[in-house]
Amino acid sequence: MNTDQVEKQIVLRASRERVWQAISDSAQFGIWFGVAFDGPFAAGQEIVGRIVPTQVDPAVAALQEPHRGAAFKVLVERIEPMQTFAFRWHPFAIDPAHDYEAEPMTLVTFTLSDAEGGVLLKITETGFDRLPLARRAMAWQANDGGWAHQTRLIARYLAPEAGQA
Repeated sequence: MNTDQVEKQIVLRASRERVWQAISDSAQFGIWFGVAFDGPFAAGQEIVGRIVPTQVDPAVAALQEPHRGAAFKVLVERIEPMQTFAFRWHPFAIDPAHDYEAEPMTLVTFTLSDAEGGVLLKITETGFDRLPLARRAMAWQANDGGWAHQTRLIARYLAPEAGQA
């Protein structure tokens, strides 16, 4: 098992343009992911938001509810239109009494490629082995499960019956 990386992938039944907008537009990203950002994503810029439960799945929204209002910061690493969107963040940073700023960040990369019947979205998060040992395993486990949820959320967001495709 690779403890430094989490990888999830899903074929989304939507146009590449629609998938790209869902991952690279901060407002759309926030709807399915569960965060309200203060502005647009821009390469090289930090963006701050607040956790708000996802609008596409009541069960996942219930899991996010205890964290409503918590600060959510990402540093946008790169935006390669229609191909790659990547950001850095402090994974599993849920304890309001803990200062995560001195810790290394992991890198989350969304990569799009053509697939039969849609678009393959690959989500890769790397850098867990650099985290403090006391948090490393829990952060990996939480994000492994979290990204599994998020692949389902973006699929539901993009589903034709959701009026988004």
